[in-house]
Amino acid sequence: MTQFNLVVQGARVAMPDLPDLRAIARGSAIEPVTGGAFRIRGADPSTREAVAARCAAAALDWGFVEDGRRLADFGLLALDMDSTLITMECIDEIADFAGRKPEVAAVTAAAMRGEIDWPRSLRSRVAALAGLDASVLERVYRERLALSPGAQALLDAARGAGLKTLLVSGGFTYFTERLRERLGITEAHANELVIEDGRIAGRVAGPLVDAEGKAGHVARMRETLALPRERVLAIGDGANDLAMMAQAGTSIAFHAKDVVRDRATYALAHVGLEGVLALFPA
Repeated sequence: MTQFNLVVQGARVAMPDLPDLRAIARGSAIEPVTGGAFRIRGADPSTREAVAARCAAAALDWGFVEDGRRLADFGLLALDMDSTLITMECIDEIADFAGRKPEVAAVTAAAMRGEIDWPRSLRSRVAALAGLDASVLERVYRERLALSPGAQALLDAARGAGLKTLLVSGGFTYFTERLRERLGITEAHANELVIEDGRIAGRVAGPLVDAEGKAGHVARMRETLALPRERVLAIGDGANDLAMMAQAGTSIAFHAKDVVRDRATYALAHVGLEGVLALFPA
């Protein structure tokens, strides 16, 4: 019979959270995992709804994980970029240099919630960048781009465990290529901004890396590596990540929109990407 453990983590796990959760989940021993994470052994997954309610009240992330599951059980880690691997939406920050960040950010947020057509939204947002000096891309990368907490630790652990890594983004190759080189990511795919005479032309070249494009890259790489779906781990935050996450046996909604949290295997809303390592130790 498969045994499950309940992994609980957050910025602060306070008393009596752990004893309460052990009782609710019908678990046994409580063990520290790493940082602010704890494992309750022998937990009962049928208590999921009660556990979710108690953790929501305490601002904690949680997940029932099969005993003994480790990061090395996966062969491929697929990640979204904007608001997942990094803390911002690159297109919103570029638009700030055109004085159009609020309107572009509003469209970005609606697209990430799945409320509007994503390809059309991307084209309209890119059009808002037309005429900007291409040097703003470097400024955004150098001055505003920051990795999400735990991103480096997760990628280092994945590499050490033998996983291949894939960065798939509805953003731009200008950023994904630099992150690929900087972080040692195996492959990266995104949309290519057209630059003409040193200025952003307001359009992208080639087929869009939209929801289906992301999913296609995950499926292709999984097939190339001859991996079953169960050995793919995907992490994203927006509605355009859902198709990609459906290509994975395990998916994680990271500080995500409701539509993504509702369909992911796990959700992390209170910790950084190091929370993945609490679920699946290296």
